Amino acid sequence: MANDPKKDKKSSKGPTPEDIVNGFNALRTEQRSLAIKLSEFEMDLNEHKLVIETLKNVNEGRKCYRLVGGILTERKVKDVLPVLVANKERLTEFIEKLTEQLTKKGLEINEYKEKHSIRIRGQEDLKQEEEANVAESRGNVLVS
Repeated sequence: MANDPKKDKKSSKGPTPEDIVNGFNALRTEQRSLAIKLSEFEMDLNEHKLVIETLKNVNEGRKCYRLVGGILTERKVKDVLPVLVANKERLTEFIEKLTEQLTKKGLEINEYKEKHSIRIRGQEDLKQEEEANVAESRGNVLVS
């Protein structure tokens, strides 16, 4: 049991094609989740900008409502505006970091594809079809 020859053969060959595909799919899933988070934070940033621009034109003593942790609270504009500006700055920094992570993940995926010679079926087929269509259409002439 301890010296199973099947296990020794698999470990000496390296990763199986299934392992390579699973690793590639895991990287792509991570990239998609980063992209989804990035888009959510960009939407939050746009909302913050919109609210800040609106509140700048309002009297500082006016009441406004803010949703904090699912609870709607009543505050004054002068209390809410600095918090919104600080949150906007933090969101901007976080979006920059997420963008860097997304770029690194893309590079990691490309390196993984090159290392394991991975080709995505849809991309290669489309390129070949486009090249064939361009070559075929050059000889045709329309006469009216």
